[in-house]
Amino acid sequence: MAAPSEQQAVTPLQVPDEGFPDDFQRFLQRWVPSIDAAELLLVLAGEPQRVWQAAELAAHLSIMAKVSDSDVERYLEQFRAAGLVAATAEGRVRYSPQDERSLAHVRTLSRAYKERPVTLFRAIYARS
Repeated sequence: MAAPSEQQAVTPLQVPDEGFPDDFQRFLQRWVPSIDAAELLLVLAGEPQRVWQAAELAAHLSIMAKVSDSDVERYLEQFRAAGLVAATAEGRVRYSPQDERSLAHVRTLSRAYKERPVTLFRAIYARS
């Protein structure tokens, strides 16, 4: 087979980059401000029975990225406001979605993170 000549155009591979459902997009825009926040939420969801201190979560996430304790605290506060985590009297937290819709969004987040990370990252950073 002959090599393409320099004058032949090479067509780039076109991979569809369809977005996510509107309600999931709204969830991301309102409650997941960054990839670090998404990863934090997925760590919490991955061990729903575990009760965490913010410093433990920051140390756990520092394996993947540099996340400060203050960033973790800010994300946890957002997740509490969203009804995604519950806090103890000692200030520790655990994953505790308050409704099926939140649970479904976090499951979608987990799937998207594994199967469509580029689309997910674009959705998170495409703030209007």
